[in-house]
Amino acid sequence: VQLQASGGGRVQAGGSLRLSCVASGRIFSSHVMGWFRQAPGREREFVAAIRWGTTGTYYADAVKGRFTISRSSAENTVYLQMNNLIPEDTAAYYCARSPRGLSYSPLSYDSWNQGTQVTVSS
Repeated sequence: VQLQASGGGRVQAGGSLRLSCVASGRIFSSHVMGWFRQAPGREREFVAAIRWGTTGTYYADAVKGRFTISRSSAENTVYLQMNNLIPEDTAAYYCARSPRGLSYSPLSYDSWNQGTQVTVSS
């Protein structure tokens, strides 16, 4: 599976962005799709994940209540709706796949892509 993320940009604090991650290749119901982010000088961190089959969702505490992950099986796409953005959300955002179920560690994911940059100004 190859993944391509898009939708990043520059917004002011309080603004919104919607990221998309299009998959080429089949995603199985047992797979989990995740969004991670990495700011300069920091480690890659978990943001949100969704079970492809059951659509169960999971969020990092830092984004809970502000971000929503969803997926479209028809479009083979995972979305990340980001509302009420704050400067601390500034990072490169990556989507990836975990073929072995839910994990909060990037080491469990594959199919990493080039990411999309999100910059939030105060």
